[in-house]
Amino acid sequence: VQLQASGGGLVQPGGSLKLSCAASGLTLDYYALAWFRQTPGEEREGVSCISSRNGRTHYTDSVAGRFTITRDNAKNTWYLQMNNLKPEDTAVYYCAAKPGTMTLNTYEYDYWGQGTQVTVSS
Repeated sequence: VQLQASGGGLVQPGGSLKLSCAASGLTLDYYALAWFRQTPGEEREGVSCISSRNGRTHYTDSVAGRFTITRDNAKNTWYLQMNNLKPEDTAVYYCAAKPGTMTLNTYEYDYWGQGTQVTVSS
């Protein structure tokens, strides 16, 4: 199983980025999918997750209303659209997948991407 995250970069405050995570070696239909982020010296933080069955989503409070998680099972890919980015969104973003129910608990995820750097700065 491999997860390949992409789409990070440098953006000014208020700008937008769209992250993608492409999976190989598993079929997304039965997996809950998520995005996490981590800054140096801090624990990995759950950002958003999406369920395997009905597309229900959940966001951490700091990104609710600005970020949107979506999935395209046909392409074995999921996304994180990030709008109105703030400097405090700067982090390495990781995608993750687990069978069953969605959660933002880091320790429940079985598969992880390599991370993509997002930097929000003027």
